[in-house]
Amino acid sequence: MEALADATAGAIGGLFTTTILYPLDTCKSKYQAELKAGNSYKYRSLLDVLREAIASKRVLALYQGLGAKNLQSLLSQFIYFYSYSYLKRLYLQRSKNKSMGLGANLVVAAAAGACNSIVTQPLDTASSRMQTSGFGKSKGLWATLSANWNESFDGLGASLFLTCNPAIQYTVFEQLKTRLLQQRVRKAGSSPLVLSAFHAFLLGAISKTVATLITYPAIRCKVMIQSGDKKDDEEYSRPKRMVDAFTLIQKQEGILGFYKGIQAQVLKTILSAAFLMMIKEKVSRATWVFMLAFQRWNSSRRRSFLLQGSKA
Repeated sequence: MEALADATAGAIGGLFTTTILYPLDTCKSKYQAELKAGNSYKYRSLLDVLREAIASKRVLALYQGLGAKNLQSLLSQFIYFYSYSYLKRLYLQRSKNKSMGLGANLVVAAAAGACNSIVTQPLDTASSRMQTSGFGKSKGLWATLSANWNESFDGLGASLFLTCNPAIQYTVFEQLKTRLLQQRVRKAGSSPLVLSAFHAFLLGAISKTVATLITYPAIRCKVMIQSGDKKDDEEYSRPKRMVDAFTLIQKQEGILGFYKGIQAQVLKTILSAAFLMMIKEKVSRATWVFMLAFQRWNSSRRRSFLLQGSKA
C-alpha cells in the first residue's frame, strides 16, 4: 500500500505540473532542438519562440502534444514512484536496515528510472516530436507513433543515461528532507509526518537544480534526437545517437553549445520538481486516508457477506 500511495501521489503531481508548465516546456524544447546554422540562430531566446507563436496566430499551438505528454507523464511518474518505493522496501527487508544510505538510494533510484524509461520511451519520443514540430503542424499521437514506429525508441540510450538525473534529484531531496525532519525532532521532541509546502518546494528546487547542472549536455542531446522532422532550411539531419548529437553540437556551436538553453532548463526543472514534490507530499496523505477507508469498507462488506452466507 505504501508503494501504491507514493505512485498515485507522484502520478497526480506529475499530471498537474506538466499541464501548468507546458507552454514553457514547448518554448524550451523548440529552443534546445535548434542547432546553429551558419552564423545565426532562428531563436535567440525563449521569447523568440513565443513571438513566433503570437505572430502566426497559433498561441494555442504552444499546447500541441499536451495530451500525449500528460499520458506519458502520468505513466512515467506512477511507474517511477512505484518502482522506487517497491525497490526501497525490498532493499530494507533484505538488508534489515532501518534506512538507506546515499549509495543505496542512488542505485534504487537509477533502477526505478531505467524501468520507467524502457516502458514509456515510445510515448516520450512521440510527445517530443509533436511538441517540437512547426506550430500547427503537429500530428496526433497515433499518427505520430504509426508514422515513425521504427523510431519510437530513438533516444533510449540518452534516456537510460539520464536515469542518473532523477536519481540524483530524488536522493538529494530525501537526504535534505531527512536532515530537516531530524532537526525538527530535536527541537520539538516530536516528528512531523510531512514537510510543509514551502520546505517541500524549496528542497525540490535545490535537488533538481543539482541534477540538471550535472546532466544538461545529455538533456540537450536527447531533445535533438527526439525533435520533429528536419526543416527545409536546416543544414543538418536529426541525429540518431548521443554520439552524433555531441558531434554536431561540437562542430556547429563549440563547447558552449552543450549548455545552450541551460537557463530555461533550470527554470523549468526547478518549477517542475518543486511543484511535483510539493503536490506529492500533500496528496500522499490524502491517498493514504482514502486507501485505508476503502480497505475498511471492503473488509466490513466482506464480513457482512460472510455473515449473510452463514445465516443462509
